[in-house]
Amino acid sequence: MKTAIITGVNGQDGSYLSELLLKKGYRVVGLKRRTSTISTGRIDHLMGNENFVLKYHDLHDASCTQRIMDEFLPDEVYNLAAQSHVAVSFELPDYTSDGICRGTLNLLNAVRSIHGRKDCRFYQASSSEMFGDSVPKSQAGFNEDSPLQPVSPYAVAKVYAHHMTQCYRKAYGIHASCGILFNHESPRRGETFVTRKITMAAARIKHGLQKNLFLGNLDAKRDWGHAADYVEAMWRMLQRDTPDDYVVATGRTHSIREFLTEVFDYAGLGGWEKYVGIDSRLFRANEVPYLLGDSTKAREVLGWEPKHDMRSLAQSMFRSDEAMIRSAQVAY
Repeated sequence: MKTAIITGVNGQDGSYLSELLLKKGYRVVGLKRRTSTISTGRIDHLMGNENFVLKYHDLHDASCTQRIMDEFLPDEVYNLAAQSHVAVSFELPDYTSDGICRGTLNLLNAVRSIHGRKDCRFYQASSSEMFGDSVPKSQAGFNEDSPLQPVSPYAVAKVYAHHMTQCYRKAYGIHASCGILFNHESPRRGETFVTRKITMAAARIKHGLQKNLFLGNLDAKRDWGHAADYVEAMWRMLQRDTPDDYVVATGRTHSIREFLTEVFDYAGLGGWEKYVGIDSRLFRANEVPYLLGDSTKAREVLGWEPKHDMRSLAQSMFRSDEAMIRSAQVAY
C-alpha cells in the first residue's frame, strides 16, 4: 500500500484528491492547520475510512513537517496548502507569502531528508496566476515555457515555490513535479470565490432568500475546469518515471460575465442584470485580465483529458447549491 501526504487536505482539491487516492488503494495522511472552528466539512465523509489519517500541521514549522515525514515515510507528497484567495493576498501579503514560500521549502527539505530511505515523489501546486500580465505567444494559450509575470502577492509567492521545486529537482535529484493549474472549481469551492458566490446567490435568489448580488470586474477571462478532473492530472504526474512541469487547463476561456449568464439562465431567472450590481471595492488592486491554458503536453504525455467544460461546471455548481438550500428549507 502506497502512502500519500496531502497538505491542505480539507480544501477543495485536497478532498477530491483524497477520494481519488483512497479508491486507488492508498493510505492518505491529510494535513490541516488548527482552527477554532470546524473546517472538515469537505472530508467528513472520509473520517470512517481506515486508510485515511488526519493530522494537524503548521506550514511555517519545519520541525513539525519533518516529524510527520519521518513518521509516515510517504511515497508521494502533494503540496496543496495555501492562502489561495488572490484578492485577500493583497490584504495579507506577509501571511500569504510566508505560508506558500516557507511552507514549500520546509516540505522540500523534508522530502530531501528521507531521499536515501524512501523514493518519495513531490507535487507542487503551481498556479496560472503566475503568468499575470504576460501575453501568450500563440492562440492556444499559456504553456510550460510562457514567461511568468505575477501581479499579486499570491502569484509572486507561487512563482517562488515553483522555481524552488525546480531547483530541488535539478540540484538533489528529487522526483518533484509542478502542476500549473488554471482555474478549477466545483460545488466544494469556497463561497468567497466568484464562481461559488454566483451559483450560491442564484440559488438563494430563486428561493426568495436573497435579492441582489454584488460583483467586481465582469470582464476578466478565465480558463475554468472542474477540480475533480484536475486532481487526476496531479496523480498522473507522480506516476511518470521522470518529473516535469505541466499546464492543466481546458483550453477555453470565458469571462465572468459569461459564467454569470450561464448560471442565471440555467436557474430560470432570466437576465442577471436586474439582480447584479457592480461594487468597486471588489475590484482587485491589480487584475489579471486574461488566462487561457495550453495543456497539450499534459494530454500527450499524461494521457489526461478534462471531462467538464464551463457550462457543465456552472450547472453542476448551481444544482448543488440549490439542493443544499432545498434541504435546509425542508429541515427547517
